[in-house]
Amino acid sequence: MEDEQSNIRLARDKYRSFLHDAVADTHWRHGASPTYDQVNLLFEEGRTKVWPEGSLEETVQNAIKSWEMELSHKTRLQDFQSINPDKFKLIVNGREGLSGDETLKVGSYNALLKNSLPEELKYYKAEEESFESSHDAFRSAFPRGFAWEVLGVYSGPPTIAYKFRHWAFFEGPFKGHAPTGEMVQFCGMGVLKVDEALKVEDCEIYYDPAELFAGLLKGPPLSADHQQLDNVAASTNTTSTKRCPLH
Repeated sequence: MEDEQSNIRLARDKYRSFLHDAVADTHWRHGASPTYDQVNLLFEEGRTKVWPEGSLEETVQNAIKSWEMELSHKTRLQDFQSINPDKFKLIVNGREGLSGDETLKVGSYNALLKNSLPEELKYYKAEEESFESSHDAFRSAFPRGFAWEVLGVYSGPPTIAYKFRHWAFFEGPFKGHAPTGEMVQFCGMGVLKVDEALKVEDCEIYYDPAELFAGLLKGPPLSADHQQLDNVAASTNTTSTKRCPLH
C-alpha cells in the first residue's frame, strides 16, 4: 500500500534490498525499476523510530518495503524475491487469504481495502477499482508518497509479529474530496511467516481502515468543474507514467 512518486536512476535504495538486485529479465510494470527519493525523504522526516543497522526491526522494515515495491512495480510473480510465490498468502483483518497471483492482480490498495460493509456504507469500493485506478487515486491524494515504518517487532523468525505506522499528507484530491493538507495516518499489527531463506509465506495484517478514510473524507466535496479538471490531471499523469516509468 506505499504509493511513491519516483524517477529512474541507478543509485541503490537503502530501504529496499531487492530493488537493484533484480535479475536482468525482470518484467517491470513501467518499463524499468523505479526510485523512491521523494517518499524516502518523507519517511526520514516523519519516522518516529530509527532502528540500528542490522537489527531485526530494520530487517523487517526493509523486507516489507521491498515486498511492496515488488507488488507495485513487477508484473510477474516469478520475479519476486521477497516471497515464496508457491506458498504466499495475504490475509487482511481475518478475511480469506489471497494468493500471490491474486494479490498481484488486484494490487496492494484493493487487497488491503476490500471490506464487507453494506454497499451504502462503503467509503472505498475495491471491487470497482482496477490495479491502475486504485494507484491513481492514492497517487493523486498523496503526491509526496505514502510512507511506512515499523514501530516495533515482538518475535523473531519464523513467525515475526510487528507493529507499523503508515502516513502521508493529503495534498491532492481524493474521490471528489478536496485536499486538506493535513497528515493522514493509521497504525496496525502484522504477522509474517517466513521460510529458511526468510522469504514470506504468510502475511497477516490487522488495522482499522476508518483511521485512513476519516482524514481523506474530511476534505469538502469538490464542485463538478473541479472534479472534471482533476480527472483530466489524473489521466495526464497516468499517460506520462506509462511513457516514463514514474510511480
